[in-house]
Amino acid sequence: MRIAELTIKEMYDVIVVGAGHAGCEAAAAAANTGAKTLLITMQLQNMAQMSCNPAVGGIAKGQIVREIDALGGYMGIITDQTAIQFKMLNKSKGPAMWSPRAQSDRMRFSEAWRLQLEKLPNLDFFQEMVTEVLIEGDKAVGVKTSLGSEIRAKSVVLTNGTFLNGVLHIGLKTLGGGRAGEKAATGITECLVAHGFEAGRMKTGTPPRVDGRSLDYSKMTPQPGDENPEKFSYLPLTKPLAHQLDCYMTYTSEQVHDILRTGFDRSPMFTGRIQGVGPRYCPSIEDKINRFADKDRHQLFVEPEGWHTVEMYVNGFSTSLPEEVQYEALRKVAGFEQVKFLRPGYAIEYDYFPPTQLKATLETKLVENLFFAGQINGTTGYEEAGAQGLIAGINASRKVQEQSPFVLKRNEAYIGVLIDDLITKGTEEPYRMFTSRAEYRTLLRQDNADARLTPMGYALGLASEERMRLLEEKEAKTAAFVQFFKETSITPEEANPLLAKYDSSPMKQGDKMAKVLARPNITVADFMELPQVREFADAQQLSKEVLENTEIEIKYAGYIEKEKNNADKLNRLEDIRIPENFNYDKLTSLSFESREKLKKIRPTTLSQASRISGVSPADISILLVYMGR
Repeated sequence: MRIAELTIKEMYDVIVVGAGHAGCEAAAAAANTGAKTLLITMQLQNMAQMSCNPAVGGIAKGQIVREIDALGGYMGIITDQTAIQFKMLNKSKGPAMWSPRAQSDRMRFSEAWRLQLEKLPNLDFFQEMVTEVLIEGDKAVGVKTSLGSEIRAKSVVLTNGTFLNGVLHIGLKTLGGGRAGEKAATGITECLVAHGFEAGRMKTGTPPRVDGRSLDYSKMTPQPGDENPEKFSYLPLTKPLAHQLDCYMTYTSEQVHDILRTGFDRSPMFTGRIQGVGPRYCPSIEDKINRFADKDRHQLFVEPEGWHTVEMYVNGFSTSLPEEVQYEALRKVAGFEQVKFLRPGYAIEYDYFPPTQLKATLETKLVENLFFAGQINGTTGYEEAGAQGLIAGINASRKVQEQSPFVLKRNEAYIGVLIDDLITKGTEEPYRMFTSRAEYRTLLRQDNADARLTPMGYALGLASEERMRLLEEKEAKTAAFVQFFKETSITPEEANPLLAKYDSSPMKQGDKMAKVLARPNITVADFMELPQVREFADAQQLSKEVLENTEIEIKYAGYIEKEKNNADKLNRLEDIRIPENFNYDKLTSLSFESREKLKKIRPTTLSQASRISGVSPADISILLVYMGR
């Protein structure tokens, strides 16, 4: 007990509970912005565990990772350090849709995170289960552990993920746990409900892990990484991968589906034993068979869990069916005829707290200095969790230091969209990010996350001098290259061979290069064939990023400008603030539904009020009139 006693005597600025993806980013952000921080977790060796697929990024998620990096978080750097494959998704579409994704070495990822956190002088660690948040006079003042130790702090960040009263389901069997082989966390939900919080149940699932040595890859389609891979972090600490591992694709069949159906009467999803709502966008294989009955096959991706391990992740086969059914069905998949399981798939049911109970800083409305981040808020995904952790860690630290809160707007970052969606609309099912959730996705691209957020990260004390210098250098070089294209003329003799490649109509007279580059399919790479462009690029030592940024700026100038104007209009409503204790009951002309919703969510601006489901444009007009606009 000596360690516990020593810990108790210490007064912390911020305690972070849970060391998953949200907890690690929160602890790092708090410590790096000057707060004396303690990270408490049940297993120190499982920090930043990839409980599900060994991958980071993906559609809209990759943008979030780049935003975390631009602000000075670590998910991007750690992914680059431990990646085994890199892909830029949606390259055939416009740049607003490009999304980076990497496969990671699962064990190395967790280790790299721990080693990174151990380098932070302001951060302490403690292995224990937190069973209670200490609340005095509606303020969080610390935590209590299962051994009865009380640890005091000025603020508390809860990032408990799937551990809150977690229950694992495999067929008809249920066992308590937050993850396979790890016990659930108890006490916190009960403590918070007693203080007036509303809690709900959600579920998620995971596929079986199999022995790669038992698979026949000749029957599958290889899925290699990009020929010229990029990376997540804007810092030059890591290099793009020179060597990558392949993933593989195969398919289920009607025969596989028929075998799976034999277990439906023992599926916890269909027997009603699981009450929680599962993720719509990552359904279990039994869900897919049920919902998409017209499809006779579904894609499966076989993803390596690391450089050297034989463990493989079967993406697309998430299930909670009895293990013998999982095994029998999987053996009928091409390449899996001799499959050996390392562990079966399972579903997990856990507590969450509807996020409409939070402010934009992720502080709870009911209890001051208490912050929630990650799956506790009803989200799914490492990236969504990491982003919330970062924002909660920054704000817990700033609150303690009596600094102004840090909030990202919807036109500034996907992180802003994520948090605004959660606190304004809430979520009935595990929330994941998509590019379609952002109204201003042309502005919120993965390539410009540094331009959007690094100055903010630098002002917060998170992003380093080096990040700012690199950004300024990139922006200056991009501006100079854009200017070069706008000012330099091109003759029909130079341009027409380029245009002919893409069946674009030939030029009859000379014009500025920017005009030609703005045409469909024409790229900066095409222009590099011209001596004057090549000479300029070589003399300025322009990087691949600068070439890409220049192309986007010239090609999409009109769209970007239009979106900026739309965002400015939104921000005018964003600037009209609603007083914290505003009495909606005196506005009798508001509809009943609108009044109830506004009282519950208590939006801070008129813009946020307009996004609440059930609040009509007429209600917003009434509020506008009342506020003298």
